[in-house]
Amino acid sequence: MPSAPRSPSPLLDTVDSPARLRLLERWQLKDLADELRTCILESVADTGGHLSSNLGTVELTVALHYVFNTPDDRIVWDVGHQTYAHKILTGRREAMAGLRMQGGISGFPRRAESVHDAFGTAHSSTSISAALGMAVAFQRTSSDRRAVAVIGDGALTGGMAFEALNNAKDTGADLLVVLNDNDMSISPPVGALNNHLAKLLSGGLYTAVRKSGSTVLGVAPGLRDFARRAEEHVKGMLTPGTLFEEFGFNYIGPIDGHDLETLVTTLANVRRLKGPQFLHVVTRKGKGYAPAEADPVLYHGVGKFDPRIGIVAKAPGKATYTQVFGDWLCDMAALDTRLVGITPAMREGSGMVRFHREYPQRYFDVGIAEQHALTFAAGLACEGMKPVVAIYSTFLQRGYDQLIHDVVLQNLPVVFAIDRAGLVGADGATHAGSFDLSFLRCLPNMVVMTPADENECRQMLFTAFQLDQPTAVRYPRGSGPGTAVSAQMTALPIGRGQIRRTGRRIALLAFGSMVMPALTAGEALDATVANMRFVKPIDEDLVISLASSHDLLVTIEENVVMGGAGSAVAEVLARHGLTPQLLQLGLPDSFIEHGDPADLLREAGLDAAGIQRAVALRHQQLSPPASAQTVGLR
Repeated sequence: MPSAPRSPSPLLDTVDSPARLRLLERWQLKDLADELRTCILESVADTGGHLSSNLGTVELTVALHYVFNTPDDRIVWDVGHQTYAHKILTGRREAMAGLRMQGGISGFPRRAESVHDAFGTAHSSTSISAALGMAVAFQRTSSDRRAVAVIGDGALTGGMAFEALNNAKDTGADLLVVLNDNDMSISPPVGALNNHLAKLLSGGLYTAVRKSGSTVLGVAPGLRDFARRAEEHVKGMLTPGTLFEEFGFNYIGPIDGHDLETLVTTLANVRRLKGPQFLHVVTRKGKGYAPAEADPVLYHGVGKFDPRIGIVAKAPGKATYTQVFGDWLCDMAALDTRLVGITPAMREGSGMVRFHREYPQRYFDVGIAEQHALTFAAGLACEGMKPVVAIYSTFLQRGYDQLIHDVVLQNLPVVFAIDRAGLVGADGATHAGSFDLSFLRCLPNMVVMTPADENECRQMLFTAFQLDQPTAVRYPRGSGPGTAVSAQMTALPIGRGQIRRTGRRIALLAFGSMVMPALTAGEALDATVANMRFVKPIDEDLVISLASSHDLLVTIEENVVMGGAGSAVAEVLARHGLTPQLLQLGLPDSFIEHGDPADLLREAGLDAAGIQRAVALRHQQLSPPASAQTVGLR
């Protein structure tokens, strides 16, 4: 593990906890923030990680820990990819050297990692619900502890955030929601007038007058309602907070999220207020590092780089599965005007940049709203469109009810291009696509395909588009084995696998990303290797044939074993009364944490050597020692 970057940081070297931070004078906070920003830049340049979002929340993080009595007061960070400053200030500065590496700290908050991580996050739009639950718990125990949710403007597009806002008023709990608004188009309203207004609206005089007026007008409901509408009208003219006032929040802001004096004063005032409070803070992604300010998308998630030079474009390598999908989408759109593309706020990650540019009227980014994305696709399909939903496996989980109720139950022809299937590496368990084969194959009307290489991915996407029913093509993150992608598109026979190698006694039934390691293992074991292609419908004829001609069947998948592709094979065997020995290899019944994907697969026994070991061990258990020696590793 590389050593932690250590630039001279006179203040930061003395702050290893929020308690130490709160011993500083206010005038020292700006220098601390500058040192903290430098530390984050150097650290991420050395390890890779999320950069733009973390540079943008330095002052906000300092102010929150300075004002609130953390960890007794709870801060819940939505998504959590902006918490590097938080981690450094809560005693994990040295541990940043192992950020997102196997055995190191996570890139997101984790309750098991620190008492300061109040709630584990990585998917968006959950913070307000969690913080509200904490606030209600404090309310019921008559505690004066406070709960704060820090949510970005992107995460606020998620419906769950609005469900929580709607519920907060009824609880009356002391909840603070901080909107970290880093949309630069909102920056102009931030200035001296808005900062002064925020201090005024959060201060004691305004609150006292507001409370007294409510009491006096309570005896005359008509006047009280008129006064409330007048107040909202005045505040609505000066601030964009009327919507949040309707939810029952006292809206304050917008304020400059890089002005520490304003942040600290306003937060200190707000902490004394009762009931639901909403503070609107405007920040700039990439703040303090010019390249990241100029292109926050490029610097959102970065690999290792030299901060003096910035990110240098790499020479094109093997095409990724994401690129294969993006090219297919454009090619298919040129052939069929019914095609529309849908993404829940993952244009770049899902490979839809080119499609957006070439077919802007057929491209729909619905925001961080997976539930809406699926039902929106269902509505399009009802009226003759052919929607393609590009979505990460981990985010499809968030729209599972809509998948069942709105798409599959009605047997609508929606294509799901499922990216990041299997292990994803540095983002860890929260982003791994470990469960999709299990939760997809149990659904009636569903077709599920797993490509073994880049070209097969393209042909499967074309096949899916031709079907008049819900279909999923699930592929891993990154590059495949380097198979050339044909410009031609040919539909594959549904529910048919293929034999890739003929051997004896042992048959390896591999799905998707596991075909290549299975072929390597098959050579060493002299085993038959089948590229199964379809998880649903499973190729029953092929399974029966292999079971009838081999002693041991081994299913291999980059998905949890429980309920996955191996279970589909077991069901076929049971249905036909076949009793060959069956070994199911896949991800274990546990969450696999962050690390290098190849290392994680090796530890799970899903590389070629691991497959060989598992097969050899099982064969030794089934055979006399002498015969076991003839089927061992070569």
